[in-house]
Amino acid sequence: MSLSTRYNPQDTESKWYRYWMEKNYFHSVPDDREPFSIVIPPPNVTGVLHMGHMLNNTIQDILIRKARLDGKNACWVPGTDHASIATEAKVVGMLRERGIKKSDLSREEFFKYAWEWKEKYGGIILEQLKKLGASCDWERTRFTMEPSLSKAVIHVFNDLYRKGKIYRGLRMTNWDPAAKTVLSNEEVIYQDENARLFYISYRIEGSDDSVVIATQRPETIMADTGLAVNPDDPRYKHLHGKRVIVPLVDRPVPVIADAYVDIEFGTGALKVTPAHDQNDYDLGQKYQLEVIDILNEDGTLNESAQFCVGMDRFEARKSIVKELEARGHLVKVEDYRTRLGRSERTNSVVEPRLTLQWFLDMKDFAKTALEAVSSGEVRFFPESLWNMYYNWLNEDNIRDWCISRQLWWGQRIPAWYCEDQIFVAESESEALEAARKATGRPELTLQDLKQDEDVVDTWFSSWLWPISVFDGFETTEELKYYYPTNVLVTGWDIMFFWVARMIMSGYEWSEELLGSEHVAARGRQPFSDVYFTGMVRDNKRRKMSKSLGNSPDALKLIENYGADGVRFGMMASSAAGNDILFDAPFDQATGEILNESKLCEQGRNFCNKMWNALRLIKGWEVVEAPVNDETARINRLAAEWLDNKLTELIGRMDKMFESYRLSEAIMELYKFTWDDFCSWYLEMIKPEYGDPIDAGTLETTLGLFEKQLTLLHPFMPFVTEELWHQLYAREAGDDCIVSSWPAAGAFDEKLIQAVESAKTIVTGIREIRNDKGIKNKDAVKVVAQPGPGISSLLGRNGLKEMISKMANLESLELSDEEPANAVSFLAGTDKFYVVLEQEIDTEEECQRLQKEQEYLEGFVRSVEKKLSNEGFVGKAPAAVVEAERKKLADGQTKLNNILDTRRELGCL
Repeated sequence: MSLSTRYNPQDTESKWYRYWMEKNYFHSVPDDREPFSIVIPPPNVTGVLHMGHMLNNTIQDILIRKARLDGKNACWVPGTDHASIATEAKVVGMLRERGIKKSDLSREEFFKYAWEWKEKYGGIILEQLKKLGASCDWERTRFTMEPSLSKAVIHVFNDLYRKGKIYRGLRMTNWDPAAKTVLSNEEVIYQDENARLFYISYRIEGSDDSVVIATQRPETIMADTGLAVNPDDPRYKHLHGKRVIVPLVDRPVPVIADAYVDIEFGTGALKVTPAHDQNDYDLGQKYQLEVIDILNEDGTLNESAQFCVGMDRFEARKSIVKELEARGHLVKVEDYRTRLGRSERTNSVVEPRLTLQWFLDMKDFAKTALEAVSSGEVRFFPESLWNMYYNWLNEDNIRDWCISRQLWWGQRIPAWYCEDQIFVAESESEALEAARKATGRPELTLQDLKQDEDVVDTWFSSWLWPISVFDGFETTEELKYYYPTNVLVTGWDIMFFWVARMIMSGYEWSEELLGSEHVAARGRQPFSDVYFTGMVRDNKRRKMSKSLGNSPDALKLIENYGADGVRFGMMASSAAGNDILFDAPFDQATGEILNESKLCEQGRNFCNKMWNALRLIKGWEVVEAPVNDETARINRLAAEWLDNKLTELIGRMDKMFESYRLSEAIMELYKFTWDDFCSWYLEMIKPEYGDPIDAGTLETTLGLFEKQLTLLHPFMPFVTEELWHQLYAREAGDDCIVSSWPAAGAFDEKLIQAVESAKTIVTGIREIRNDKGIKNKDAVKVVAQPGPGISSLLGRNGLKEMISKMANLESLELSDEEPANAVSFLAGTDKFYVVLEQEIDTEEECQRLQKEQEYLEGFVRSVEKKLSNEGFVGKAPAAVVEAERKKLADGQTKLNNILDTRRELGCL
């Protein structure tokens, strides 16, 4: 059957994905093979596929497909995160459209609607991942709110409470007025924003004098209970021990002297509002100041404010400023640049608020997580991200984790209250039994207990992911086989949210669950390696996001370029930890791709290049023996060269996978297949017009092509599977996805270098043909200056014939004499002449040689500069330094040859 003229991904991708699923290739069960497991960073159940997902899951799929080719028992566990804040907002929005208020529902009724929404929309992103080619074990799909995973969360909460690591306390917390819930420090995104600084006068009690303070938040003046100055500030010594009157509410408050106050900020005098600022709260505790909370949970002002009751805080700010101005308290207003915290989920400005919350003591956990990475038990790629990790977790920066959220969607905190006592238990029946014993009242019923209304932070469920997806808290059968997982692929932006916390939980429970013998052999870490992806950014270096409208529709990209083209485009620009600049102009309204994405186009073209290579091979007439001895020698040499070069590449590919240099790996494969195989090897063996190819060479060629398909399969699974089946008629089960990764081995470096030198010669001849307008069909004579290198090179069996074929030479001879009417070129350090059937334009040739000379002089200078750097010579590996010295020697030889030629031509 003949191949179509172009590769069509739309026809191919759905066919092969369905085939792989039918064959159950993605499914894993424990057996006697070496396991290789990855757990997916569970996307939010509210999510749809975006560029970050595409990058992250492409990398995971590459690693899992490579493990499958290595004969390992590859297990990639997919799933979604219940995303408390985001999902509850979606459900409330759905209810609003139906005319239903959350406040009119019971918790149980709300849950029915939430599960309805989840079942309808929650699997969208996983289905989209299939379009990308993700070879997850879909039978293992997990959800952080499913019963067994929720049970694990409740168990862990109880365990930590019993260990004294979870406690309840009144603390200043980050409050999201839009979501009406507390946020952990890590869920607050700080950024510099434009603001205004208001200078306001406070009258000194018993005097007509006043003191001026500077504040960004005049709307909280009604909650002021103190004014602070620095004890070393001479301007305010006279105020120590006195009181000032708070504007508008006429409340007398004490002046306190504390070194916390920055003399240089504003006027050096600070209003103290303990209920609405962490630092002010600390001062208030220190000096026993009254705490007056004037804000409701939605960010509106409450009755305690006395002014602007029920008004939003930012609208209230405008009104309060007008009132202060009207009463003569507003001195001046300045533009100001400040660092403002916003909710990661809602983008609402975060409000410091005193709330009663549940916390997890993080001091010991942080030490464990730091030791895991510093000891090398968990390895980071790139290693440089250790600095960021350390800065988050060191004892100066670590803070206890606020794990409670004021929501309904999530695992409800397993704490019950009765007679001012708290009973933490795994079920309400256990809580009731504990309450009866503690109170001495056996007649208590469940109606006498009230369960905490809050849920745990979503991250408190996902930090258990590497254990809970294998139901490790219920049974250890699968956990013993798959744990620890091999690698985690994630963005550095959730290094603390998720990566560090998973490490903490792994070290906390793995030994308890698996036993000391297991962890001694395989470790307590949840994963051995962490591959951090960078951020996907547009051509203006902005992070791609829905809010900015700069992220193309991921499915539209796949539709335009095919999944393999998009995967190639993502990986070609994706070194570990580095941000990815991805440019695909699109219509923001429709998501339609307007102009070509160069990287994705390159990937699509690569698919077509391989497709056309196979069409070329399949189009050749085949006979048993070569048409002549010369052809046999060329074909044998070409096959030996490519096989050795491929073997050498396989060894480097193995090392690249070990160090997660996947971007480098795909580009090496691309260059090998496009240049060495398609552009050189196939041209070397291509029969003359009308001639057939011998069966032996064809079989060797198909075998070499097949190896490349296996190597490329992890990166571009669809086109490689299609080409695999087009190469040969296959037996059932002989599929690229389960083929064997080729083994690295010894290779003939001298042979590789000989052919590479021959390629340089051919390229030099072709460039002169092009410069001089000599047609390819016109054979030319070439003369080489004798030397030990060139004599050895041309003496290698088949090499001279290959050069003559590829460059269409009439002859290739060695001679000490410079031929007449010839143009010279260098191949390495060897000098060649192409004899022309025309007069040489000496002036033009001198200009060409001068350009070459200038380039070589710059090259030599740059290498000399590097070698004169003592730091480079002293620190670089000896082999690298030696390679630079060889570059310098070669460059100087070439430069001398150019100078000789210019002298001969009379250019100098």
